[in-house]
Amino acid sequence: MDYNKYLFPSDRSKKLSDFSTDDKNSYSSLNSAEEALKHGVERLSEIQNVLYAQDKFSLLIIFQAMDAAGKDSTIKHVMSGINPQGCNVTSFKAPSAEELDHAYLWRCMKATPAKGDIGIFNRSYYEEVLVTRVHPEILASQKLPIDYSKVAPDHSLWLQRYNDINNFEKYLTNNGTLILKFFLNVSKEEQKRRFLKRIEDPEKNWKFSDRDVVERKYWDDYHLAYEQAFFHTSTAVAPWFVIPADHKWFMQIVVSQIIVERLSSLGIEYPKLTSLQHDNLEKGKKMLLEEGQ
Repeated sequence: MDYNKYLFPSDRSKKLSDFSTDDKNSYSSLNSAEEALKHGVERLSEIQNVLYAQDKFSLLIIFQAMDAAGKDSTIKHVMSGINPQGCNVTSFKAPSAEELDHAYLWRCMKATPAKGDIGIFNRSYYEEVLVTRVHPEILASQKLPIDYSKVAPDHSLWLQRYNDINNFEKYLTNNGTLILKFFLNVSKEEQKRRFLKRIEDPEKNWKFSDRDVVERKYWDDYHLAYEQAFFHTSTAVAPWFVIPADHKWFMQIVVSQIIVERLSSLGIEYPKLTSLQHDNLEKGKKMLLEEGQ
């Protein structure tokens, strides 16, 4: 599969509207894709073992999307083979009073993965150039030196934050963190269908909030905010992937295969033992075999 068509170019040669929401590549149905997803899950599990053992690199996966695009289900299915001891999922909601007393990256910095681990951000610091851009009144509670909620909407805060984010991601990359950023690109029509399903299915009622419908009114504003974020933060070290999300099963295949391919490109391998460590293995084996003799 050619993943380059899902890559948001750093030269800004594409717009968000240029990316498909309903691509299925060569797969005709879920049944034809099950084996591909199973293989991706298995390979990710294998690579995680090596990542954990080598203890030099870490992986940070960021999921951003409009509501009902499938972030939770993607995390659930793609990471189904992962060892929980080496993986942590953080869902970022509205910041707490303590978090508002710190710079906006602070709460995300604390959640970045340790060496050998996988960290998953369900939403992230990108909310600070997305939801706050669509709803600038939120800025009033952030205790900034300038009250940007009263400044013209084209103020320089967004450029400052894009720069902060790029520097932060470069810092993480320089210290061994592979960053994969996925925007799950669902259409407005498919989002509506999923919202209605949540309303009509009693087992999914808990997922629905009338706030979801209110936010649909800002669909174009959100897409503009996403596009501007991609223009400024899809970099060589931390590019954005825009994944078709109208078919969840296909979305999960693409995400799993990109993760496997990018992790494999690091050339990670199990640690090579020193001669002393090999000697200790032989000693341990001998002691075990001599037990009870």
